[in-house]
Amino acid sequence: MTVQTFVNVPETEKPRLVIVGAGFAGLTLAKRLVDKGFQIVVFDRHNYHQFQPLLYQVAMSGLEPSSISFPLRKIFQKKKDIHIRMAEVVEVFPEEKYLLTNIGRCNFDMLVIAIGARTNFYNNPNIEKFAFSLKSTGEAMFLRNQILRDFESALITRDFDTRQSLIDTVVVGGGATGVEMAGALAELKHYILPKEYLELDHREVEVYLIHSGSRLLPGMSEKSGIAAEKFLTDMGVTIIKNCRVTDVSDNAVTLSDGRVITTRKVIWAAGITGNTLKGLENATMMPGNRYKVDGRHKVIGYDHIYALGDIACMVDEAHPNGHPQVAQVALQQANNLANLLSGKKQLDFKYNDKGSMATIGRHQAVVDFSLGHFHGFFAWILWLIVHLLALIGTRNKILVFFNWLWNYLTFDQSLRLILRATKDARNP
Repeated sequence: MTVQTFVNVPETEKPRLVIVGAGFAGLTLAKRLVDKGFQIVVFDRHNYHQFQPLLYQVAMSGLEPSSISFPLRKIFQKKKDIHIRMAEVVEVFPEEKYLLTNIGRCNFDMLVIAIGARTNFYNNPNIEKFAFSLKSTGEAMFLRNQILRDFESALITRDFDTRQSLIDTVVVGGGATGVEMAGALAELKHYILPKEYLELDHREVEVYLIHSGSRLLPGMSEKSGIAAEKFLTDMGVTIIKNCRVTDVSDNAVTLSDGRVITTRKVIWAAGITGNTLKGLENATMMPGNRYKVDGRHKVIGYDHIYALGDIACMVDEAHPNGHPQVAQVALQQANNLANLLSGKKQLDFKYNDKGSMATIGRHQAVVDFSLGHFHGFFAWILWLIVHLLALIGTRNKILVFFNWLWNYLTFDQSLRLILRATKDARNP
């Protein structure tokens, strides 16, 4: 029999609430309940919270990684009833009410699963191997390094086809992430390359956006999709709709219509699928690998286990396939569960859709809200304000504001550094 080491968390008489994942939902719930009579234990693979909507700007050298990341322990300074552990959860034992992690065992009275989602490669091993995803700060930094390395390599490459594979980029997926990434790449082509890579003809650089649907931004209004397509086309992005990527290699992309695009960089933003935990096999799984929950966020089939955010699927008349997997849903679900657990309100969750937005580039964004749709300069300003206010920490808000201001005034930023990790024998 294997002896299980317990995670070093003190035992108290307070009910123990274990939260797995410190994204929008998990972090919000912990902040709401930290002084409400619970002992809270938060498990996350990182020691920081990352603001995912701006990861693409880190990848495009527009922001520093630390500007959109915030240490979890700093958020809960001087709070005694919360314990943060950087760990991976291996398995849940619902009946015995404990979970196993790579640092030991942890008992719980209530468990909240907020583990989010990962990139969906649709079971294609080549896409998973060769495409770049954008779901974490580390992946954003890896992509940034690759983009800059490829431009450096292109300067010393004489063969035209090889050089094109280094400077051309394919973005797959016409949702908000894909549209924003394509717009940022187009701005890099027009504003940065002509100044810093004089030996390259920036007119040879191609940015492709591949989308399987008939219009961009399928989660937003038709007007937003049309406006986004016009903005990107005007910026020189080649948009290919009603077409899927069937294969990816180290230097090419194959499309469902037979076309082959030569490139070394495929940025995959074509969908997500939920992460799962071993031990919850009795849970009802919905499309997209999401746990089905009731109106009070309980995972169907379990009494003391809840799910929030991207991993949760709450079906109602207005949302037969569950709520959209966006930050607003995660935040509202966390606030509702906090009210339930603290006894403030005993109401089923109702999503209040405050609108959707996406930015395409300088002065160009699209916004949908209850009163209608608008796009252009004022939509862009609104996008900037909303994302700035949503960041955690005054320092981060100030840093991002001045980065954006400097970029706006100079059409430039000074963060194009290729940073390589050195080998650490203790953490191979």
